Amino acid sequence: MEYITNINGFILRDAIEEDCAEILNLIKAIATYEKMLDEVTASVESLRESLFIKKRAQVLLAIYNNKIVGYMLYFFNYSTFTGGANLYLEDLFLYEEYRHKGFGRKMFEVLAKIAIKEKAKRIDWVCLDWNTPGRNFYKSIGAQALDMWVLHRLDEKQIAKLANEGN
Repeated sequence: MEYITNINGFILRDAIEEDCAEILNLIKAIATYEKMLDEVTASVESLRESLFIKKRAQVLLAIYNNKIVGYMLYFFNYSTFTGGANLYLEDLFLYEEYRHKGFGRKMFEVLAKIAIKEKAKRIDWVCLDWNTPGRNFYKSIGAQALDMWVLHRLDEKQIAKLANEGN
């Protein structure tokens, strides 16, 4: 599916299985920006399985003048409070030379249309606290920072340990 935008030469399209290597390059680029490249363990094969076989998430590629310049990866989760689906944005990334051109805003506009079409009650995402340009951008589109919520995580090692306790 191709999503129409009003910026000449800029489109968003659904990723296809053959895009897995490029998706991995984009993931490594955002991880580099976030100073977390050493945490990337994804591979072309793991992306193929999770995105196109198990369909765990959706990826839209940002294309400008026929060149891939960024991506969005999102999935749906569920809110017991709203009694409905939410859209969770895992990544939105544009290579640096394509920022400040209105593309990020267009990407969010498309995401909002997807949320409405799918009857999602919210769009949620996280942003690193030091990412002032990102936080300013999110504020400019009307997003609210939820400072009262604290993100928690169990990594694979901690999950395995917890799963094996009591055995």
